[in-house]
Amino acid sequence: MGDDETDARPVFVLHEHHRPRHHFDLRLEEGGVLRSWAVPKGLPTDSRHDRLAVAVDDHDLEHASYTDEHKEIADAGWWELVDRTERRFVFVLHGGSGGRRYALIRTGGGSDWLLHLTKEQL
Repeated sequence: MGDDETDARPVFVLHEHHRPRHHFDLRLEEGGVLRSWAVPKGLPTDSRHDRLAVAVDDHDLEHASYTDEHKEIADAGWWELVDRTERRFVFVLHGGSGGRRYALIRTGGGSDWLLHLTKEQL
C-alpha cells in the first residue's frame, strides 16, 4: 500500500478530556472537517451497553493532533463507512487496538445519539 492510499483514508481521533469534567470526544474526518461527538463515558466495550454521544461543533482537521495539559489522544487512526441512513451511521474505527465496528444511532431531532458497538465485528 502506497503513501497516497494511506493519506487518502479519513482520520479519526478519540480525545480524552480531563477538564471541566472527564469525558471523551470522538472525531471523524468528513467533508474537510472533524465531525465531533462528546462521549461522556468513552467508547462502548461490549454490544450490550450503548453510550450517549452528543453531537458538538465540527473542528478543523488540524485539531486531530491537538493536545494540551487537559486533553490527550486516547486513540487515533483511520475510519471507514460501512452503511449510512438518515438515522444510523455504521463505521469501522481502525486504531491502536485494531478495527472495531460501531453504529451511531440518532435518537430524535436533537443532538443526542447512541453509540453502539455492533455484535458483528471484523
